[in-house]
Amino acid sequence: MRDAEKVILKGAALCGAFFLWAGAALANGPLNGAALAADVVILGEVHDNPAHHRTQAAALRQLQPGAVVWEMISAEQAAALAEADLTDSAAVAATLDWESSGWPAFELYAPVFAAAAGAVQFGAHVPRDAAGAAMQLGAATAFGAEAVRFGLDQPLPDDQQAAREADQMASHCDALPEEMLPLFVDVQRLRDATLARAITRAMQETGGPVAVITGNGHARKDRGVPVYLQAAAPELRVFVLGQSEAGQIEGVYDQLLDAGPAERPDPCEAFRKG
Repeated sequence: MRDAEKVILKGAALCGAFFLWAGAALANGPLNGAALAADVVILGEVHDNPAHHRTQAAALRQLQPGAVVWEMISAEQAAALAEADLTDSAAVAATLDWESSGWPAFELYAPVFAAAAGAVQFGAHVPRDAAGAAMQLGAATAFGAEAVRFGLDQPLPDDQQAAREADQMASHCDALPEEMLPLFVDVQRLRDATLARAITRAMQETGGPVAVITGNGHARKDRGVPVYLQAAAPELRVFVLGQSEAGQIEGVYDQLLDAGPAERPDPCEAFRKG
């Protein structure tokens, strides 16, 4: 057999092996083929929906990312997980002091952390003092020196600002004073950009792919984290999974998966009683 023929056959074998691997990966996970080619895969959620977290865990097992970025934990907490057994839910919850975090019960997130074992963990939580600074000084000042790189120095177009303020009012049960709405939008932008910054660092330090665990609101392509990634690192291929409840979701995503609504009390009941 001539050398050229050997090269062609070897190449064909490698291509065949790749397609077998890709087919197996798709068969064993919830994400579609485009996700497997992305640098960054953002896995949205409704925070208290157990089915959404099971899907995220399955997606992490499918992706085998080099890094995982979490909305829920700080950079310091992520560093503390470097030597942790992420499959030991009690130990992880204790390390993160999850009970004091304000997030839903750790048992919901335990399968996601377990599936993240083997990846480098990155935290992107915005602490209360930083959120307060965004309300007082604006998102760009609170974010710091890289605000221009991530586009936080630019005001939103009037129509986007109005739409986001309306969303903030609705999500707070129509109970916010109108003058507070722009401040809440600034905090949301700060959180989006903070997640985007953590993603760029994760890519730089690990080479990716990077998976991101966050709420649907931050995940959405039309106004969330992808907007700030596009400003700061337009070369990155970003894929976004949104997870709806009974078909209800706002925003633009590359893939949508649906689950039934979680059982929860009416979040507006407290405002009505007041």
